[in-house]
Amino acid sequence: MTNTLTLPEPEAEAAPAPASGARQVRRRLLARKSALAAAAVLGLLVLLALGAPLLAALEGQDPNAYHDTLVDSARGGVPFGGFGGISAEHWLGVEPGTGRDLFVRLLYGARISLTVALGATLVQVVVGVAVGLGAALGNRFTDSLLSHVTDVMVAMPLLVFAIALVAVVPADFPRPVLLVVAIGLLAWGGMARLVRAQTLSLKKLDFVSAARLTGGSSWRIARRELLPSLAAPVITYAAILLPTNIVLEASMSFLGVGVKPPTPSWGQMLSTATTWFRADPLYVLLPALMLFVTTLAFTVLGDGVRAALDPREASRLRVGRSRRTSRTSGAGGAQ
Repeated sequence: MTNTLTLPEPEAEAAPAPASGARQVRRRLLARKSALAAAAVLGLLVLLALGAPLLAALEGQDPNAYHDTLVDSARGGVPFGGFGGISAEHWLGVEPGTGRDLFVRLLYGARISLTVALGATLVQVVVGVAVGLGAALGNRFTDSLLSHVTDVMVAMPLLVFAIALVAVVPADFPRPVLLVVAIGLLAWGGMARLVRAQTLSLKKLDFVSAARLTGGSSWRIARRELLPSLAAPVITYAAILLPTNIVLEASMSFLGVGVKPPTPSWGQMLSTATTWFRADPLYVLLPALMLFVTTLAFTVLGDGVRAALDPREASRLRVGRSRRTSRTSGAGGAQ
């Protein structure tokens, strides 16, 4: 009779401790190369906008300085030289008709576009979250009233009302601040709807019921229980609002009711460039390209943030990896 020596199986390695919520979100976001590329583009754009005075001094140009000698008055103000007058002194050429440096004006235009977009988004988040929470946590009359107001705000033609609001304000009022207020106060309806729907779903969960049983007020429950749970959808929706607000600012400046000259703005530059698209195509392409790249980067980053904050997205990624791993191991075993 043969004795069989049974060796003890090696102990399985201890599973790593689950990462915290913030670490999981960061890990999912870092796993998306498109989101990282978009964040890098936006980071570079923000640095260029913040460093606009330094870069202008480095180039030796002022955004509002006219250079009549750099444009051909006989041809209606077309810049001398090729590619819109690009030279060692003017890195991206000059503006037709005025001779102002195009590179510096693009940088200062980025300041306006980003400031208005971020400020308007902040106003939309604050007003939308307040109205959405008030509707979901209030009584039936309050919910009905705020919901009807939200429906009206969503149904309004935003651009038309924003133009009307900006047109009646005195001309000496700071235009960037006015654009922030106009866009922010007229476009919070979508955020309010989102917050109300999410809050109504969260109210049915056990942790909110437990907080009510302990005698917590509506404000305390909203601040300690609901707002942390609303962070993910609110951040995701805010990331979608940013590119929309950039386009709105550019549209209003393009129509002449946004930022006033001589303050540079991408939409304002496109408005004046419509008469120069044949004689100086670069003057049209550069602000349009900046708008396109910025909007695309915000959109891609917003999609990455949405996927990183969505637990179902992570589960789908894990299922896909496990299936690929099983197929690979099965093919290796068949060889």
